[in-house]
Amino acid sequence: MPPERRNRTKPDRRAGTRLDRKTQRKPDGRARLDRGGLPRKAGPSSSQRTPPAQSSSATALEAAAAAAEAERRLRQRNRQTLEEDIPAEERCLEELVFGDVEEDEGALLRRLRGSQTQHGGTLDDSEGESEAHDNFPPQKKPVWVDEEDEDEEMVDMKKNRFRKDMMKNVTETKLSKDKLQKRLKEEFQHAMGGVPAWAETSKQKTSSDDESEEDEDDLLQRTGNFISTSTSLPRGILKMKNCQHANAERPTTARISSVQFHPCAQVVMVAGLDNSISLFQVDGKTNPKIQSIYLDRFPIYKACFTANGEEVLATSVHSKVLYVYDMLAGKLVPVHQVRGLKEKVVRRFEISPDGSFLLINGIAGYSHLLSMKTKELIGSMKINGRVSACTFSSDSKKIYTSSGDGEVYIWDVNSRRCLNRFVDEGNLRALSIATSRNGQYIACGSSSGVVNIYNQDSCLQETNPKPIKAIMNLVTGVTSLTFNPTTEILAIASRKMKEAVRLVHLPSCTVFSNFPVVKKKTISRAQTMDFSPRSGYFAVGNEKGKALMYRLHHYSDF
Repeated sequence: MPPERRNRTKPDRRAGTRLDRKTQRKPDGRARLDRGGLPRKAGPSSSQRTPPAQSSSATALEAAAAAAEAERRLRQRNRQTLEEDIPAEERCLEELVFGDVEEDEGALLRRLRGSQTQHGGTLDDSEGESEAHDNFPPQKKPVWVDEEDEDEEMVDMKKNRFRKDMMKNVTETKLSKDKLQKRLKEEFQHAMGGVPAWAETSKQKTSSDDESEEDEDDLLQRTGNFISTSTSLPRGILKMKNCQHANAERPTTARISSVQFHPCAQVVMVAGLDNSISLFQVDGKTNPKIQSIYLDRFPIYKACFTANGEEVLATSVHSKVLYVYDMLAGKLVPVHQVRGLKEKVVRRFEISPDGSFLLINGIAGYSHLLSMKTKELIGSMKINGRVSACTFSSDSKKIYTSSGDGEVYIWDVNSRRCLNRFVDEGNLRALSIATSRNGQYIACGSSSGVVNIYNQDSCLQETNPKPIKAIMNLVTGVTSLTFNPTTEILAIASRKMKEAVRLVHLPSCTVFSNFPVVKKKTISRAQTMDFSPRSGYFAVGNEKGKALMYRLHHYSDF
């Protein structure tokens, strides 16, 4: 290297080194420089006297300022020497990446320290670094921003007829894609009665803390019936709303003989004297039709799902044929004759809750028990008089048979032996009977419009049990009785009078005062009723061919 260039570059670095060494070797020990150029105090020598506090601090500050200024000049001189060989393009790129640090090189260090602090990096917790982080320069604005990235794409809700049903108000004409996706998810869960098993995501929770955090997040992210729902159904006024007719997509003028909800899916079945069985998807708004089955010259007296929901059984008004429709295979199988069964007409029947037995009401006081799997006769039971109605207990171990003279017989399913017989108080002619799903109540309906509610335990032990309550809100014969799945409501109805439907609150045994007057929706003569297993729907089939449907506020959100 030529001597001139060597003298121009290297003596400066050596000078800086000598300056550091001289500064560190000052005998008074007032200030020394560390590697970062910042002054630090040295302990006083034992052989020296301690100067006054004010003069010592002033001298230390002056020495630190002088050392910092010398270090800054040295760094600026070295940077200028190195930048002489850097092209202009590379210098411009460095300014874009690291910013303009010609004025103050420490700004780059403060910026890097600030980014490390935000990402959880480990830095020295000194006061100087915290002050540098507080005085962090504002971040520069981006040079160019795409406006289309910030704008959410909106979906027109009026163009599609299915989207119109999802509008909660008239002003909601457009929705963003995220809101529309949430709305579709809500509609799907509402139609299915919850999240299906195949759609649930299994999350492995490592500790109890994770479980509590997930529960809190779920509570904060959902809005629903946290406030509106109570542990028990209040009596007095039942909050409910009108829904679209269950069979709105397949209207008929024939009398509805059977309405029943599927035990597992969100599906309702409507059957009537028009020789057809129709299945509808329940959503409360459109209730789209799934399938219709037409039975030639077979006006349906009663149709019912099996316990597992895989088959539908149907009987006619004037036939002994029993039709079995396999929903999975899509086949209709007629059962023309049951060996040992000598009934000329098969109309009324009941299916056990566990799906093992089929009970057919016969003439002359006979009740026939059949195997649900093979449709073969197991045995028959006979009472005095004629059979008015019969039903199974909730555990499928007992059968309750109501006779025409007001007596109720209790049978053991396995032995077909009569366990007890009691008299329904004040009942001259029985018409209907029902048992609750929790095994607590028995309801007996009479021709005078009185419904007696008993405790099942007392009916098994006593011959003249006293009813818990006698419901006298109907004046004509009670032809339909049904409990809801939670045993909080008992629906009673009579087909002999218009608007003769009442909902009884349990266990208070009081009638809800606002039903059936719900926005002046007439029920006419109710023929059949049923509650949905999970989603809180209540359906009533009338003589005009309409399956009216309501939704109870206590069990679901609106």
